[in-house]
Amino acid sequence: MIDLHSHSLFSDGVLLPSELVRRAEVKGYRYWAITDHADHSNIDDIVPRITAVARELNTHWEIKVLPGIELTHVPPQTLAGLIQRAKKLGARLIVVHGETIAEPVPPGTNRAAIEAGAHILAHPGLINLDEARLAAQNGVLLEITSRKGHSLTNGHVARTAQAAGAGLVLNSDTHSPGDIVSLDHRSRVVEGAGLDDGALTQLDQTAIRLFEKLISA
Repeated sequence: MIDLHSHSLFSDGVLLPSELVRRAEVKGYRYWAITDHADHSNIDDIVPRITAVARELNTHWEIKVLPGIELTHVPPQTLAGLIQRAKKLGARLIVVHGETIAEPVPPGTNRAAIEAGAHILAHPGLINLDEARLAAQNGVLLEITSRKGHSLTNGHVARTAQAAGAGLVLNSDTHSPGDIVSLDHRSRVVEGAGLDDGALTQLDQTAIRLFEKLISA
């Protein structure tokens, strides 16, 4: 299994990065990304710390860890600069906190993230077809999620992505141990989004291709 969206106590999660990854490994995950929330205030501190932890864990454990960041609730006009800054600091995976209906994300965030070159647009809410087509064109993956609140628009995201030819990825947006979902629950989330039986395998293969590309970059 693979998950490309999680949070440690470096932002609003409750676990140390090492414990977060270890719990995921015991749950059966082979690939994991740590993507703590960041804006201009903390990005310089968080990214190097996540990168150092990922390097250590990849040396000693079988599970593979990708250091990333989730740019969250920032002015859409600043996303392009923040993405470049995160990459220079060592973040391999760039996730942007999309326009979920569960939080007051600034309008225009979805499009700005896609145009700026994020890898994953997390829980993009009521993303429109033009934005999804742009995501397909730019190779940005749209997220369906097991996270409460954010998951309310999974069906819309899945249908819009399919209509636009955009790639999808399934993540947990883990903040605490109970958020690390089982294979069975992942299957139920995919089914609940209106996707067919083979979709989970396809979503995971898409995520693994991205993971392997970024970790070897």
